[in-house]
Amino acid sequence: MQDVLFSVFPNENFVDLGLFQFGKEQCAPAHSFGPATRNHFLFHYVLSGTGVLYADNAKGETIPHHIRSMQGFMIFPGQINTYIADSHMPWEYVWLEFDGLRVKSMLEMAGFSQDTPIYHARKKELREEMRKEMLYIVEHANESAFHLIGHLYLFLDYLTRSIAPIRVKASSTLRDFYLHEAIEYIEHNFQNAITVEDIAAVCGLNRTYFGKIFKQTTGKTPQNFLLQYRMTKATELLLLTELSVHDISNAVGYENALHFSRAFKTVYGVPPREWRNQNRVRAEKIQTIDTV
Repeated sequence: MQDVLFSVFPNENFVDLGLFQFGKEQCAPAHSFGPATRNHFLFHYVLSGTGVLYADNAKGETIPHHIRSMQGFMIFPGQINTYIADSHMPWEYVWLEFDGLRVKSMLEMAGFSQDTPIYHARKKELREEMRKEMLYIVEHANESAFHLIGHLYLFLDYLTRSIAPIRVKASSTLRDFYLHEAIEYIEHNFQNAITVEDIAAVCGLNRTYFGKIFKQTTGKTPQNFLLQYRMTKATELLLLTELSVHDISNAVGYENALHFSRAFKTVYGVPPREWRNQNRVRAEKIQTIDTV
């Protein structure tokens, strides 16, 4: 018998670290999911039982990983995977799907990769604190967005520290400097018609090299990051102001409102006006529930 607790995080306006969905499930014997891919990082922690993860490595080869209780597994964006509960001792697990500006580099420094996706804790007390944070998030889905993001930060802290001390690469300090300069420039100039060449020039780098280290560090190209940042700001204006779509397009760096609407739909799946209507209705319902 399946026993599932599942929630979708209601707020996408977090750039550094965002939560997308989370839940807990007691799987039926031989229950399987996949083959599938995810758009974000997805971590499962096994509370009891066993199962098998089939996941593509960096070479595209499908590798089986046998996983038991008190272990976990990380699924990477775009990675093809299937996971199957044991027929006799099906697993129960808790999961979080998350992403953000620094997540990729942090997980790599902690030792996670498509070749090494399995979580083996070396420090039991930190593993236990990580488990508590995951369950807290799952069981408190109605808390505020900032509250849940705070606990997501604690989860990642316990996750990485329970594996081993993070080794910082010698080149990471310089990369962090370039990344900080680039993001600060985007934050102060996203409303202008800036280009990737402009951002690279601020860092004193050519576009090709800048694009390479930016993607290695964040997991996103500079173009995609700038697009996502602008669209995130656009959702804030759509939800919190009465500005027209034309005015909002100008406010986030688009002179042509039609180009803005197309870009917005590419990211969120619906045009800006429809997104505003849908999310204002949802916000009003949540507010009504809170005041009852």
